[in-house]
This record gives sequence, structure tokens and C-alpha cells, in this order.
Amino acid sequence: MLAVIESWLRWAGVVAGLGFLAVVLWRGVWQGLRHAPGRTTGLAGKILRAPLLLVVGFIWTGLLFFLWRPLPLALSLPARAGALALGALLYFAGLTLYLWGSRTLGEMYKPSTAFGVQLHAKQRLVTHGPYTFVRHPLYLGLQVAALGGLLVYRNWTFVFLLLSFAGLFLRARREEQALAAEFGERWEAYARRVPAWIPRLRRSRRSD
Repeated sequence: MLAVIESWLRWAGVVAGLGFLAVVLWRGVWQGLRHAPGRTTGLAGKILRAPLLLVVGFIWTGLLFFLWRPLPLALSLPARAGALALGALLYFAGLTLYLWGSRTLGEMYKPSTAFGVQLHAKQRLVTHGPYTFVRHPLYLGLQVAALGGLLVYRNWTFVFLLLSFAGLFLRARREEQALAAEFGERWEAYARRVPAWIPRLRRSRRSD
């Protein structure tokens, strides 16, 4: 019975993951880069171009497929059941958080890089939706989903994702620097009120 549930959840996860990837490529790369650029830092102006990002995206996807090999782990039946339940919860919750965050950003949703950040010409400071709880819901969602995927699939792909997502902390820092330069005191007030990664148990009163 556990094998059937595990197989069903894994297939559902693959379908959800492919749909998620399609949304990221379409909204983040194609639509996000069509808007006029604003404040740009580092190498973002050279790197954040649709042809280059699409090529990198396809290479990245191919690497993930290549690494889709099981880890040398032998779990007991209770451990497999626990890993599957917790992993499915984290995986789907992480994808949902990311999609919620991207939808909340709307036209402000745009790819970035640890090598530099490019804001929109008409950049707005988004502080509602999941941004009420954490400053980086998209990146938090990716990390949670990767951890959940590792528990569900137990393969090298998700080990690679977890390790590579460590770079999101640097990317988040660069984005915050650009937003601080763009919005000044408004950003500083928001950053004091809302934590970067871990939601507070008690919500602060929203001032924006």
C-alpha cells in the first residue's frame, strides 16, 4: 500500500514540478523581461536577457534530469512513510508559497541573479500577501520545496537543488540592497517590521 501511495505522490510531484517550471519560465523570463528596466546593479544588465536565460534554463533542466538517480539509502517502512508524509507536505507547500509570491508581485515579478539585480522602471514596493510575513517568500518556497522533494524522491537532483539554493541568500541580499537604494526609508521600515526568512509568531501591525 505504501508503495502505491509513494508512486502516486511522486508522479503528482513531477507533474506539479513541470507545471511550476513552465510558470517560472513564462512569467519570470518572457513576461518579466518585457518591461522597461530601472535601477540596475552588477552584471544584471548583461545577464538578464531572455535568450541567455532560456539557454541557462534548458541546461539547468537537463542537469536536473541527469541527476535524477536514487540516493544509496535503505529506509525502514516507518521511516519511508514518515519521509513521504513530511516531504509531500513541504514540497507542495513550498511550490504553493512560491506561486503565491509570484502572483502577488504581479508585474513586479522578474528574474534576478546573485551577480546583480535589475528593478523595473516603475518598480513598486510589494508588502502584502506573503510579503506580510517574510521578505523573501519565493526563495523560502524554493528551499522548502527542495527539502520536501529530497524526502519524497530521495535522489541526487534534490541534493543538488538544496546545495545550489544556498546562493539564494546572496541573491536576496543583493535585491535588498537595490530596494533599499530605490525606496530608502520605506524599505528600511518594512525590513524592520518583516523578517527576511522565518515568519514571526506574532504579526506586527502593518504600516504600509
